[in-house]
Amino acid sequence: MVWERTWLRRHAATRGPGPADYERRDTTTSLTMGIASAVVPLIAARALAPVTPGRGRHHRVLVGVAVAAAVAATLADRRRRSVERAAASATDPGPTAPHTTAPDPPEPGVDLLARIGAAGAVGAVFAGGAAFTLWWNARTAPEALWSRRIADLGRGPLALAVAVAGWDFVYYWNHRWMHTSRSQWAYHVVHHSSEHYNLSTALRQPVAGALTAAVPYGLLSWLGVHPDLVEHARAINLLYQYWIHTDVVRRIGPGEQVLNTPSHHRVHHGSNPRYLDRNHGSILITWDRLFGTFTEERDDDPVVYGLTTNLGTFDPVRVATHEYVAIARDVAAARSWRERLAFVVRGPGWADRHRRQQPERAAA
Repeated sequence: MVWERTWLRRHAATRGPGPADYERRDTTTSLTMGIASAVVPLIAARALAPVTPGRGRHHRVLVGVAVAAAVAATLADRRRRSVERAAASATDPGPTAPHTTAPDPPEPGVDLLARIGAAGAVGAVFAGGAAFTLWWNARTAPEALWSRRIADLGRGPLALAVAVAGWDFVYYWNHRWMHTSRSQWAYHVVHHSSEHYNLSTALRQPVAGALTAAVPYGLLSWLGVHPDLVEHARAINLLYQYWIHTDVVRRIGPGEQVLNTPSHHRVHHGSNPRYLDRNHGSILITWDRLFGTFTEERDDDPVVYGLTTNLGTFDPVRVATHEYVAIARDVAAARSWRERLAFVVRGPGWADRHRRQQPERAAA
C-alpha cells in the first residue's frame, strides 16, 4: 500500500487525480473493516455456538424465536386483512347509492396489527435465517464432511492443487450468488462500497460470515481433500485476490486469458451498466469465460467504482449494516410472506423495481 500510494503520488502530475488515489477517510474505513473482519468472526463463533441448531446447549432458542415470530406475524396479517375487508364493506355505498359522505378512517386496530405483523415478520426472517445458516455452516464445515469422505487424496502436491482449484471453482459460484440474491448481497456489498480502488479496498471485508450461507467449501473434504489443505487453499485464494485491487497494473499480456487480473477485477468493482455483476472469478477468470459472466475492461468506458447508489458515508458500522437495515425495512413494509421472502432471496435489483411499482410505499 505504501508503494502504491507513493507511485500514485509520483505520477499524479501526469495522470491527474483519479479513483485509484488514497483518500484518508476512505482508507481508514477500509482498514477498520479489515481489522473487524478478522476479529468479529472469532467473537461471533464463540457467542453463537450455544444457539447453533443441533449443536449448542440452547440450540432451540433461535428456532423457537423464529417460529413464534412467524406465527405472530401470520395471525396479525390475517386479522388485519379481516378488519380491512370489514371496513371496506362498511364504507362501500354500493353501485347505486350516492357518494354523499367521505369514507370512514381506517379502524384504529389496523395500525397496531400492521406493527405486530411487521415486527413478527422481521423477527422471523432474521432469527430463521440465522438458525438456518448456523446449522448449515456447522453441518457442511470441512471437518464435518471429512468424517464422511468418499476418498482420501492425502497431503501431497496433487491434493493441494485439487484444493486450490476446487476452492476457486466453489468461490466463483458463491461470488456469483452474492450478486444475485439480496441476502448474500447484504453481506458482500461491504466490499463494493468504496468509490476508490486501490490495495486498501481489498481489506474492506464483511464481518457477518457466520450468518451467511454458502455453497460449502467442505465439499472438497467430502471428496477427499484434508481440511488442513482446504484452509491452505483459502489462504492462497485470499492472498491472490489482494494484488488485483489496483489501478497501477494495467494489463499482464497473455495471462489475461486465464488469470483474474487487476483489469478483470476493476470491471467487477464497476457500477457502469456494462460492468455490473461481471467477472466473479478469484484466481482464474476461466470460470467467467465458461459460464457467460466475463466482460473485458474497455478504455472507452472507464470504470466507475462503488455502488449504483452510493452510501455517502465513511461510518464502518453503517457500511457493514446498511443493506441488512434496508432488508428489515422492506420486510416490515411487505404485506404477505411471498413478498417478504422475495425481498430477502431475490436480487437487489428486484427490490428496487418492486418498490418503484408501489407508489404509496415509496411516498411513505
